[in-house]
Amino acid sequence: MTRVLFVCLGNICRSPTAEGLFQRALKNAGMSERVSIDSCGVGAWHIGKAPDSRAQSAAKRRGIDLSQLCARQLTPEDFLDFDYVLGMDNDNLRAMRALKPAESNAYVGLFLEFSGTPGAEVPDPYYGGEQGFENVLDMIETASQGLIQHLKSDRV
Repeated sequence: MTRVLFVCLGNICRSPTAEGLFQRALKNAGMSERVSIDSCGVGAWHIGKAPDSRAQSAAKRRGIDLSQLCARQLTPEDFLDFDYVLGMDNDNLRAMRALKPAESNAYVGLFLEFSGTPGAEVPDPYYGGEQGFENVLDMIETASQGLIQHLKSDRV
């Protein structure tokens, strides 16, 4: 089983959205039984909380229910438990690299690398309006398809 972890700042907007969308992409690709996913945040501010209501509403409009997800914080053990640890922006990536144990073999990078746009970041929609959440969904959908293709090429 391949394991993928999505990481953002607080685990209430971008990373739970990625978890929900990628779960659907895996199901549509017939890969749900071969790939396990989760999400978390680099910060501890929202531990135990559900995703932001605006993220939930935007996802729900696309047929994805995020209401059962619960925020948690990234741990050093995550780098030993997951094969891919994918951040939403460069600040997340720096925090992830600082926490990654030396003995970890996990791939650590930006999620949007799988959209064909190296170095691209998923902007944090928290302080913006509804359109920001829609834009995040679009970016995550594209990157999800790219990650599915990558995993298929690795024969997952």
